[in-house]
Amino acid sequence: MTNVHGTVAEGFEAVREEFAAAAAGENGAQLAVYVHGRRVVDLWVGDEVTGETLTGVYSSTKGAATLVVALLVQDGVLELDEPIAGRWPEFAAAGKDRITLRDVLSHRSGLIGVDGGLTAGELADDEVIARRLAGQRPYWRPGSAHGYGGFVTFAIVDKVIRVATGRSLRDHFEQRVRAPHGLDLYLGLPEAQEDRYREVAPGSASPEELAAFWANVPGPHSITGIGYGLNSTPPLDQVAFLNTRRVRALGQASAAGVGNARGLAGMYAAAVFGLDGRAPLLTPDVLGEFAMPHSTGRDLVTGDAGQYALGFQAKGLRYPFLSANAFGHNGSAGSESFADPRGGIAFGYTRRRFAFDWSYPEHDRLAAAVHHAAAAV
Repeated sequence: MTNVHGTVAEGFEAVREEFAAAAAGENGAQLAVYVHGRRVVDLWVGDEVTGETLTGVYSSTKGAATLVVALLVQDGVLELDEPIAGRWPEFAAAGKDRITLRDVLSHRSGLIGVDGGLTAGELADDEVIARRLAGQRPYWRPGSAHGYGGFVTFAIVDKVIRVATGRSLRDHFEQRVRAPHGLDLYLGLPEAQEDRYREVAPGSASPEELAAFWANVPGPHSITGIGYGLNSTPPLDQVAFLNTRRVRALGQASAAGVGNARGLAGMYAAAVFGLDGRAPLLTPDVLGEFAMPHSTGRDLVTGDAGQYALGFQAKGLRYPFLSANAFGHNGSAGSESFADPRGGIAFGYTRRRFAFDWSYPEHDRLAAAVHHAAAAV
């Protein structure tokens, strides 16, 4: 039996059972769930793992970054349909003069990387990424299709925010979201919190499984290869990425977040339902705009899995038992996080080991168990 720690509220016992089954054999996983602002699930498993342990959440970071954008749109500071080059003239190079913030957030800009690739050191720093992207020609005509910019998208967003406000996306997140709610979710992990970080481990597989996987890996200069940093020399090592202190310290806004399940679930609860007696961070109108599906159909980088709201993934399309406007973001090491405004759910999940094929079927089982329990109480 998997030794699961933590608590569940009455009616959520089946979630604990599903988590135990999902986490069997893992070296660390966490699950936290809020329903209408009340935490009803707080579970963890694994050696050296508690509910307070921090690890790399990779692209679940994009949910935190998008929340900052939504707040600044709500404030009237940012305009979704204004060309980015109006604030950042250098961005107009190579046919990018009409690309808007909405295009970038919905992955329709064509900017998924740069010719020649970005080193791991460059990918640690949003300002460096933004300078490289400013001169890059899009990989497809902006607006004609969508494709996931896994490591670079929010460097553009960060630059727009810096120009508009004089402060970084990271600073806005810290001051408006993380600190006021005491969330264990960081864009830039302070040195004082380093002892709580546990490294992400590579996936395990048989030689036959690995051979089959690598036989089908896209070429480094394909659209998929560029989107995942395979066109760099050497190709990006995703496992090593967040296990590097400099990456964690800088906290680039596309994929370098550090946190735990409580932090992920708490952020979505704060955004949609309110936490600890506070009002929700987002108004219904802004929430509706950002939760609305924007880019559906086949993603040029990720394939059929790429279904997006605005900045967030469209979780109502990913999990058909959720409501149409459910939204959130997962991460390549296996984290998952979302809110279902109609169902009252805010969900956060982390794991410390990559799947060798980037496949995480436990997401479906855990999300379904949470939905069924929440609907019954």
